[in-house]
Amino acid sequence: MTDDLATTIQHARSQNIGDVLRRSAKRLGHKTAIKCGAVTWTYAEFNTLCDRLGRGLGKYGVAKGDRVAVLSRNSHAFAALRFALARIGAVIVPINFMLNPDEIRFILASSGATVLAVGPDFIDAGRAASAKDCAVKSLVWLPGEQPSAPPTGMTTFDDLLDADALPLNTYVDSRDLAQIIYTSGTESLPKGAMLSHDAVMWQYTSCVIDGDMAEDDVMLHALPLYHCAQLDVFLGPATYLGGTSVIIGQPAPDLILSLIAQHGVTSFFAPPTVWIGMLRSPHFDTTDLSSLQKGYYGASIMPVEVLLELQRRLPNVRFWNFYGQTEIAPVATVLKPEDQLRKAGSAGKPVINVETRVVNDAMEDVAVGEVGEIVHRSPHLLSGYYNNPEKTAEAFFGGWFHSGDLATIDDEGYITVVDRRKDMIKTGGENVASREVEEMIYRLPEVSEVAVVGLPDPRWIEAVTAIIVVKAGQSLTESAVIDHCAKAMAHFKTPKRVIFVDSLPKNPSGKLLKRELRQRYLAAAAE
Repeated sequence: MTDDLATTIQHARSQNIGDVLRRSAKRLGHKTAIKCGAVTWTYAEFNTLCDRLGRGLGKYGVAKGDRVAVLSRNSHAFAALRFALARIGAVIVPINFMLNPDEIRFILASSGATVLAVGPDFIDAGRAASAKDCAVKSLVWLPGEQPSAPPTGMTTFDDLLDADALPLNTYVDSRDLAQIIYTSGTESLPKGAMLSHDAVMWQYTSCVIDGDMAEDDVMLHALPLYHCAQLDVFLGPATYLGGTSVIIGQPAPDLILSLIAQHGVTSFFAPPTVWIGMLRSPHFDTTDLSSLQKGYYGASIMPVEVLLELQRRLPNVRFWNFYGQTEIAPVATVLKPEDQLRKAGSAGKPVINVETRVVNDAMEDVAVGEVGEIVHRSPHLLSGYYNNPEKTAEAFFGGWFHSGDLATIDDEGYITVVDRRKDMIKTGGENVASREVEEMIYRLPEVSEVAVVGLPDPRWIEAVTAIIVVKAGQSLTESAVIDHCAKAMAHFKTPKRVIFVDSLPKNPSGKLLKRELRQRYLAAAAE
């Protein structure tokens, strides 16, 4: 076989995220693809618009392999940018819009993003973050869910929809890099997880099969698209299948309830905190939620009492718990509807394209009920951490990806997460690295020692809690600690509680015993 023929065959066999939309448009061109505010696009319109946007981005100077960061709430424009970038082989870098400008600047600099797309609410933050110490050359304004005027002097989404731009003929291979999503570990500095097109699309398949997703789904996307959960577990598979996506900018419980009724939503995902907010809404029992058939949750375990309440008040809704992390695109295991009560609190079993074990430090499978680390093999997995070979090698030790989560496995193969080796706190659906908060608190001169842990909370599921030893002869208040952190960190990272103690528990080698701290204050947190 000649090299030319091999290349021709490879092109014929190609598949990338941009192809997902094109194929759905050919099958279901007249079906509604996107609803967002006053905007409604059929699949044919959505596909054509993404082609135009891709050509406009090319004319604007965005080439294959370039990184384009996005700082925006959910919108039709965010969805279009995602698929347009995939078509031209550019790499999307979604950014958590709750970060402060310095935190945003780090991601911009680390990823090497040359373009930053900003939504209406983040123009000032985007300008401040990209003003220095990064490679961003230009900002693009994305329209939001509600109509608003673009700022003067900034290239707009509509400017890029240029029919006279260069032809869209870039070849994008499934093995090419599709996205870099930044995730915090125990380090203060986030790591950029590199995910290829095929990693993300293998994950689509797992979600469709194990999440019972279908072409006739009407899916509400309320959680941020900067999260790979909403972006790749729900928007991507919905577009792959040809479902209808209703996109909103903020997960306000009353708005969610009204839109479920208004659009006949059949499928909805949210972390437990949002489901709890919906249950507590005074409009819950007076809103017609009869269309809703499938409920998904993740980011943290659903409290059993809340799950019982959901099943009592939404008796016709089946629930799934998806567990995973950014590095596996992100779904790894699923707890299906039939197991919600029987295996309450469990993360379930691996999805169809993932192989998962719970192992000890020697990479041996642990016995039933014994604590070990969750490790995975899967085509979903990241290609590595961007510009971080040491962390990549550490994560893939022994030929398996090390999740950093500690768990037990039962005699039926169901996995239950019991701790996080990397001390990650999951609060309100957001990941917080405890060490990052600790380092911020250590900047207070009165602090001798601090440990930051997640403690149970009825609103946040886990509340960021700072346990502090104050230096002898010094004094410190809870409000002073919270105010100090709030000035320099995103709101979700700021401690919700501060506890002052005389000493912190340690083992003989001096290692801080955070698990003991959690147990010590568990009862107080419950009260």
